[in-house]
Amino acid sequence: MGQKETDSVVKVGVIGVGHYGRNHARVYADLSEIELAGVADIDEETARSVADQFGTRPYTDYREMLGEVSAVSVAVPTSMHHSVSADCLRAGVHVMVEKPIAAKASDADDLVDLAAACGLVLQVGHVERFNGAIRKLHEVVDRPLFIEAHRLSTYPDRNVDVDVVLDLMIHEIDIVLGLVRSPVTSVDAVGVPVLSDSEDIANARLKFESGCVANLTASRVSVTKMRKIRVFSTDAYVSLNYSDQRLSVYRRNPGEPAPGESRMTLVNVEDVPVDRGEPLKLELESFLHCVRTGDQPVVSGRDGRAALALAQQIADSVRESSVIQ
Repeated sequence: MGQKETDSVVKVGVIGVGHYGRNHARVYADLSEIELAGVADIDEETARSVADQFGTRPYTDYREMLGEVSAVSVAVPTSMHHSVSADCLRAGVHVMVEKPIAAKASDADDLVDLAAACGLVLQVGHVERFNGAIRKLHEVVDRPLFIEAHRLSTYPDRNVDVDVVLDLMIHEIDIVLGLVRSPVTSVDAVGVPVLSDSEDIANARLKFESGCVANLTASRVSVTKMRKIRVFSTDAYVSLNYSDQRLSVYRRNPGEPAPGESRMTLVNVEDVPVDRGEPLKLELESFLHCVRTGDQPVVSGRDGRAALALAQQIADSVRESSVIQ
């Protein structure tokens, strides 16, 4: 059974030090009371380069590193999330696995059950949960009625082994599930492959039992980048820009405009103060806190499983809509 970390210095490792994993190594190397004990990558040159940069030991077989660490970040391709994370948990190592938790829901269930049986922390890397604006959004929004989100990016300079729903849209799926907290009653989605063999742009319309409707768009073939979400309720409209962590709340002022005044004078705009710390650093600090204390992660394995299940439902709807009759 896994135990709470009692030593003042936690030894951590990173498995997969490509686009995401390199940043995990960077953050760990800068944290106090943390020893970055190793980084692992199947590409020997990549492992050595990152290890040299952050003053640690390189491995090409992550299993050789597991006896030297008590916690790891898993940042390998999605198709390997289950097998690598399961190996770590069986070795008694706490796991922070990048999103999505796994490639399929049954694999996510296996990881959740394994972590519970071993008494270990399993956290999923939905890093936007640690965006200061998103944290504040949960405080501002009470009962959302309509949500519109866009996550648009250029084609990634990294390994892409999943469709855009699992690659990008899953961020908004996780956030929307946390905001609405109601069962999904219907999913209607479309998507198109452009530069890869799977969908590179997709749109999903979700209806919830509460009456809320969410319209999500994700693209990795956009010319410009955009990461925004807008939430409408009976008394307010909230606009959030992920990139600059800006949150604005629009509310209707009482009364009617004076003669000659625009009706826009009825609208009060408030820019909500936001803690603009680096989300990845906050995420990894939270993970390490859970390793030390045994507390539940902000994004648990079950949370990651819920986001994955809905993402798969959306992906299925995309494929059904693309069938030529």
